[in-house]
Amino acid sequence: MKAIINISLKQGVLDPIAKTTEQALQALGFDSVKGVKMKKQIVLELDAADKDAARILCEKMCEELLANPVIEEYEIVL
Repeated sequence: MKAIINISLKQGVLDPIAKTTEQALQALGFDSVKGVKMKKQIVLELDAADKDAARILCEKMCEELLANPVIEEYEIVL
């Protein structure tokens, strides 16, 4: 079973890479860019009994390693 985990910074957390990218795009003349949000995506291939078991496993991995729950939020797509 494939699991896709999208991780992004929580609202209000400074994202210097996104801000730099936004400024660079605007400097290149892409004036219509009014905001940039960076995310990381992790694709896992899991051996799980069902979607519920896969979701529980992914949540545990996010809480223990993949995401920093203090500043990041995540979405699991199965």
